[in-house]
Amino acid sequence: MNQRVLLVEDDERLGRMVDDYLGAAGWNVSRVASIAQAYAALSLDDAVGHGPGYDAMVLDLMLPDGDGLDLCKRLRGTGSDLPVLMLTARGDPLDRVVGLELGADDYLPKPFEPRELLARLRAIVRRRQGAATPTQLLRFGRLEVDPAARQARVDGEERPLTGYQFDLLLALARHPGRVLSRDFLLDAVKSSDAQDVYDRSIDVHISRIRAALEDDPRHPRRILTLRGAGYVFARSQDGT
Repeated sequence: MNQRVLLVEDDERLGRMVDDYLGAAGWNVSRVASIAQAYAALSLDDAVGHGPGYDAMVLDLMLPDGDGLDLCKRLRGTGSDLPVLMLTARGDPLDRVVGLELGADDYLPKPFEPRELLARLRAIVRRRQGAATPTQLLRFGRLEVDPAARQARVDGEERPLTGYQFDLLLALARHPGRVLSRDFLLDAVKSSDAQDVYDRSIDVHISRIRAALEDDPRHPRRILTLRGAGYVFARSQDGT
């Protein structure tokens, strides 16, 4: 079955080019040109708010009626982990960091090659679906990391993470007590497709994981930072 992608892009020429390229690659593309149309397509004005079966979203940062960052933030606020690839014509690295903080899975600056967009899109969808990896439930005190369901739960309650963030958490949870460098974590979650994920984005995603899982993200007990070395997933958590 072809995968479905929501393309949110107000540039008619670029939108048509992406639509045609992804369509030729076997994707079913639904194209809208505004925040309001994206809300409707994703059913964000309804109680459910997860959209009608999309596998991913390609989202322009600057839209005529609002900011793509706000849309991404609202989407994550519903608990949705729909993979999001953010597009921008602005070159400010801060935009990229903020986009990742608000839940985007990847970031692609304009102009870009359609082939690279397709590679990145496939990568974030594959991360969401999960590779063929061991599915044993991992328990650390009140925290459960469930590879089969691709869920992180605290006290049995699912905590919202993007696909990329879950993969980072899983890489950490599979090596408790071990110092993992940023390079190791990048390799652990990197797909075979082209992906420009710079090391500082690891820090951004770790902060989001902490916000979702820690009782006090300012004083983390699950994912610890070792300055100059990387991160450690604590063996003992919640007094266990």
